Amino acid sequence: MSRAGGPALKILKFGGSSLRDAAAIRRAVGIVAAAGTAARAVVVSAMGGVTDALLAAARKAELRDDGYHDGIEALRGRHLEAARALAAEDERAELASALERAFADLADLLHGTYLLREASGRTLDSVAGYGERLSSWIVAAALRGRRVAADAVDARELIETDDRFGAARVDHETTRARVRRHFAAAGEDRVQVVPGFVGATPHGHATTLGRGGSDYTAALLAAALDAGALELWTDVDAVMTADPGLVPEARPIAHLSYVELLELCHFGAKIVFPPAIHPSRAARIPVLIRNTFRPDAPYTTVTTETGPHPPPVRGISSIGRIALLRLEGEGMIGVPGIAGRLFSALAERDVSVILISQASSEHSICCAVEPGAVERAVRAIEATFALERRLGLVEPPVVEDDLAVIAVVGAGMRDRPGIAGAVFSTLGGLGINVRAITQGSSELNISLVVAAADRAEAVRALHRTFLAAEPASRPAAVASGSTQ
Repeated sequence: MSRAGGPALKILKFGGSSLRDAAAIRRAVGIVAAAGTAARAVVVSAMGGVTDALLAAARKAELRDDGYHDGIEALRGRHLEAARALAAEDERAELASALERAFADLADLLHGTYLLREASGRTLDSVAGYGERLSSWIVAAALRGRRVAADAVDARELIETDDRFGAARVDHETTRARVRRHFAAAGEDRVQVVPGFVGATPHGHATTLGRGGSDYTAALLAAALDAGALELWTDVDAVMTADPGLVPEARPIAHLSYVELLELCHFGAKIVFPPAIHPSRAARIPVLIRNTFRPDAPYTTVTTETGPHPPPVRGISSIGRIALLRLEGEGMIGVPGIAGRLFSALAERDVSVILISQASSEHSICCAVEPGAVERAVRAIEATFALERRLGLVEPPVVEDDLAVIAVVGAGMRDRPGIAGAVFSTLGGLGINVRAITQGSSELNISLVVAAADRAEAVRALHRTFLAAEPASRPAAVASGSTQ
């Protein structure tokens, strides 16, 4: 659906920090206006902090805490203030009336929660999705105030999902057809402002796509419309070589492959909502990660290719607090299906596994999980291996707390011998003990577990080893980005 002979169609997404107040929205609208006719759709998050405030109000209502009224009233005032500042004079009253009706509906929904003392997943999704819808109305009005023809679209009519509330799965075929049909009818001369994060079941019940799901919405639109680029606008520089909070000399990365970005995001670099990468990657749509507050700064581009002569390491990512679970015993040696039973048991308790390591002797398997999932994980393991425990074939699960995961990521590692040796030499020279290590067959990532207290020193040391000097083959300076 790209314009023949015209500029490549772009989908622009703005995170909540880029829409936190009227001044920030005005800046975002300026970026859209500057994109001209290439900007086909703008996907918006809720104004910064709104989703958290909505969910907090729902929880208070569930507990019969009358304070939920104050939270909603504060949000109402914040949105009306932005609307007054941004809408053209001839539509301020209409926009204010729409916002008032939405807040009245929200108040009714929360009053029901208050009376029933129950906030189901379906209710929470309905409440959480208000922020993006309100934001889309205000941004569309602000665009019209800049003389950019724009329509606010109800994403619930475009994005069809199942009823897994809180992290709904998208029906890609139906969604693609709906998106293409809507945009064909809308015409190419009007920007469509679409709420991110939200969808609906076939029966019309509101759902959400998971925190960070606005990136996913934008990627779904880009893939459905055969866009030339997906631009993710945020508030910080960059896809960085490391967390600047740990490594002050970290620098932005000019170019990444999709798989490199996925690895960095999985291990702590909260740049992009990972599911958003899959539609973009399948459609081979470049993803540009840019800074709303420095639009003229160079930016990170994510594509299929790694680029010519990629450096062996692109970045160092880390997760600050994890726990390591270890299952071991003589009865595991040579017995097929042990790993399958272990991970099936964890999946049934909704325990996400961050990292897996298994001894070649098959005597032990260990995995990293979030600290909040440890209790569920231990119960799952004990129930699944109760018979082996009674027979003395498997030991009780061992839990090690206060650990961190560090990932050394780069597609160029597969062609460079000695990377793993340099990792261990660097950490060994500092006396940092490695509790577990994994390296995938793709040789894209070396992940290791260390004490949480050693995390910062380890990340800084690895950055000095692999990324301190600017590689001669590195493309021109880059970029910015994070997500919400």
